[in-house]
Amino acid sequence: MAKLKLPAIEDDKPVKVTVELPATLHRDLVAYGSALGRETGQGVVDPAKLIGPMLARFMATDRVFAKLRRTESTSKIAHPEKSRSEQTA
Repeated sequence: MAKLKLPAIEDDKPVKVTVELPATLHRDLVAYGSALGRETGQGVVDPAKLIGPMLARFMATDRVFAKLRRTESTSKIAHPEKSRSEQTA
């Protein structure tokens, strides 16, 4: 069997976010949580705990987003006065 893209879910202090999901997506999350639990030996993983790691992995592998982040980071280093004014706004 091929390995799933997500590793074991770490226990981390969460930030509460409320979203509405289509029922089909929720069913897929339930199935994924069950498969991940079997693969990692954690038992069934709550679908809500999958969303954060899935989004993090998606953003980490999005090349356009990574380039944008690097550009913004370089811009803040090159123009620190702009960064300070944005923080106070």
